[in-house]
Amino acid sequence: MSGHSKWATIKRKKGAMDAKRGQLFTRLTREIVMAAREGGGDPETNFRLRLAVEKARSQNMPKENIERAIKRGTGESKEGNAFEQVFYEGYAPHGVALMIECYTENRNRTVAEIRHLLSRAGGNLGEAGSVSWQFKRMAYFALSASKVDFDRVFEVAVENGAEDVTQDGDTIEVFAPVENFKVLSDAFRNAKMELEEAELRMIPTNEVELGVEETLQVLRTIDTIEELDDVQNVYHTMKISEAALAALENEA
Repeated sequence: MSGHSKWATIKRKKGAMDAKRGQLFTRLTREIVMAAREGGGDPETNFRLRLAVEKARSQNMPKENIERAIKRGTGESKEGNAFEQVFYEGYAPHGVALMIECYTENRNRTVAEIRHLLSRAGGNLGEAGSVSWQFKRMAYFALSASKVDFDRVFEVAVENGAEDVTQDGDTIEVFAPVENFKVLSDAFRNAKMELEEAELRMIPTNEVELGVEETLQVLRTIDTIEELDDVQNVYHTMKISEAALAALENEA
């Protein structure tokens, strides 16, 4: 996973991700709706919902919007269409496998948009199961190395079922089986460790490394897919080299 967190940081600095506030609120709303649907409407007992709400507040999302989204998720409100979580599988240029996570109320629209973008970039949309075997669903946590001690994070993580703890630049990353998500979430909270990210992710089991120009081409393709309203996350099997990160940071 080396380079993934740095890539995300660069995108945030450039404002390339969720540049439009309306698009950002749409994604945050869907995240809250799905979290409330899966774990209930109480942020104190539903850790995923608590994180989604905190993220929304940090982006100055109005309180009434947050409450409305929670009610949609729990079924108290019938406002709007029902979202469903869907994964699409395919390939970016140069054979990089993609798992595309969507929250959508219209599968036909979503799959048509993704197929079009992949085809235009020289990739293709695959059948269900065509690339999922190259990924493993895991619990993922990210903490700032400037706020917590690595050894202490390692201790808490391993004691509560983590499989791997790494530091990539300023970010400490923790990987664990899906079933340990809540246990670890509670453990970090009890240890007064602030989490920058906590979610379930598709982690590649094997990564491929391309040349700098090919890497940038794939990243641009992923960026265009992420700009679609229905797309929540795009996971890929590409290892992002330090040279590619440097080139990305220097782009205008």
